Amino acid sequence: MVIGILQFELLVHGSMSLKDKRRVVKSVKDRLHREQMVSVAEVGALEHHRLALMGLAVVSNSTSYVNSVLDRVVAKLRRLHDAELGEVLREVLTGSALDWSGGASAEPLWTEDERRQDSGGEGSPS
Repeated sequence: MVIGILQFELLVHGSMSLKDKRRVVKSVKDRLHREQMVSVAEVGALEHHRLALMGLAVVSNSTSYVNSVLDRVVAKLRRLHDAELGEVLREVLTGSALDWSGGASAEPLWTEDERRQDSGGEGSPS
């Protein structure tokens, strides 16, 4: 598993209020999510009307894919009209916590009875 993390500042120079800033932040978040399939959130400076601290994550099984997505995101952020890109911190984490062989010997996470109970089917308590 490869996780790409991008932390960045957006300087919203034309903002006169938190409402102005939130309009710009929402637009950036929605566009990045839609176009790059990444998760984005405002993570700091929530009460500053001209600064947004943002966090972005992308997960894949390919380091080159994660790096290319992060490169595209930074390029898009540099071309923003409503905000200026400030500091950027980029990190790529690799590793695997699960040893998944996918073979027949793999133990299920729950039994069929537990699955039925969770779905409200047969055998669920009344």
